[in-house]
Order: sequence, then C-alpha cells, then structure tokens
Amino acid sequence: MSAPSGVGIGWRPEIAGFVAGLPGLRFVEVVAEAVAPTGPLPAGLAELRERGVTVVPHGVRLSLGGAEPVDPARVAHLAQVAAALEAPLVSEHIAFVRAGGLEAGHLLPLPRSREAVAAVVANVRRARAELPVPLALEPIAALFDWPDDELDEADFLTEILAATDALLLLDVANVHANARNRAGDPTALLDRLPLDRIAYVHVAGGAEAGGFYHDTHTDPVPAEVLDLVRELCARRRPPALLLERDGHYPPAAELRGELDALATASGYPVVT
Repeated sequence: MSAPSGVGIGWRPEIAGFVAGLPGLRFVEVVAEAVAPTGPLPAGLAELRERGVTVVPHGVRLSLGGAEPVDPARVAHLAQVAAALEAPLVSEHIAFVRAGGLEAGHLLPLPRSREAVAAVVANVRRARAELPVPLALEPIAALFDWPDDELDEADFLTEILAATDALLLLDVANVHANARNRAGDPTALLDRLPLDRIAYVHVAGGAEAGGFYHDTHTDPVPAEVLDLVRELCARRRPPALLLERDGHYPPAAELRGELDALATASGYPVVT
C-alpha cells in the first residue's frame, strides 16, 4: 500500500458505512488492538483495502514510555496487523500505560527527562527491530508538566526522533490542548519540530471542562485547531491529515463538513 496522503478519517465500526461512502478517500487509520492478527479482517476494512485505500494501524497499548521493556507479544500483534493490512507504516504514542504490572487504561505523560528519553529510545528500538514497516511516534496531550522536566517539548521529541530514526505523527489537537493547558505557544513549537519527519497529522475536537481544555475526540474540531493546520501547512504541508472521532458521532452531514473544513485548511482535495 502507498503512504498516507491527502485527507483521511479514523475508521471505527460505528461509522464504517459513512467511511465506505466517501468517494475521494485514500487512507484511514484503525486502532491496532481492535484488529485480530489472524483470520478475516473486519468487512469494512477489507472492502477499503480492495478499493486501494491505505489502512494504517494505530497502537494504543505498547507503552513505549514505560520503564519496563516493551511487551514482545504486543509488538508481535502490531507487526501481524501491519502485515495483514499491507500497511506502509504503523504508529504509536510517546506515553506509558502500565507500570509494575498495573494497567492504567489511559495514555499517561512522561517526564521530559534524559532518563525518559533513554527509556523511550530503548523501547522504540526494540519495537522497530520486530516491525516490518516504519514506526511513527505521536506525542500526547497532557494537563500538566512533571516537576523534574529537564527538556522542553521540542527538544524532548527531537532527541527521541533523532535517536530512533522514527517518523513523527503530529497531533495538532494535542499541540493546541497542551498550549492551552500549559501556557505555551503552539506556533513556536511548530517552528522547532522536525516537520520533514511527519508521516501524517491527527486533527480532533475537544472541549473546556474544569478550567482545562480536554482532547475529547467527541466534539467538533474548533477553529483554533484548524488555524494550527493552516500554520503547519504554511511551514511545511504534511503528506496527510486524519480526522479523529471516537464516540458521540454527529450526523453524516456534520462529519462531511469537518472533513471538508480540513481539506480547505490544508489545501488538499475534498474526499466527500
């Protein structure tokens, strides 16, 4: 399959029919843990592949930022899903989800320390050694900074990418959320990231609650996030951008409107 390009959408069973009806669609992303590594693919994904739509597996459980070595069985699952989907790459998060045998059930932020960089780099190298395709790393949204941070976000990410030769999955919604919650400048971050390493970009909605901006994936994409898409594309347009929705799915007309807005902001052709 070809690399992700243009405007895509996260494939979920609840909106499989909507996704199947998008005439210009060229790529989707699927949660890797939701796909069985053997046996038939979910019908909707199989049909998209037959149409030539690129399907990228997106992992959420590897815990690449954990202190323990990454679980070989989870890496093997991701590798098998990538092979089954003939994916050109896979993606995962710079985060941890388990420690000491306990599962958090959430993507948890790392301290931006030299020790954390070393842990991520070691786990990414372990994973890449078993994966049949390149790996793109996604920085997550976080509500706080750790008190023992030694690096800022740009240096933390750049060091990890340089040491692992991994690609970058940049989530502009996370960039917006982090800037709102941690008093940062989102465009200043864009100016310091290796934008040439971007494999594709996530775009999602969020909402204010309790004095924080939450990256919900269940709300409309705000104007500020679309503005960040424009800022990013003015610096270096990424190969592809993907709309994420995870629950509270709006009517089809609203989803088409969000995809059209993303196409307009990035300058890519509409897929609706």
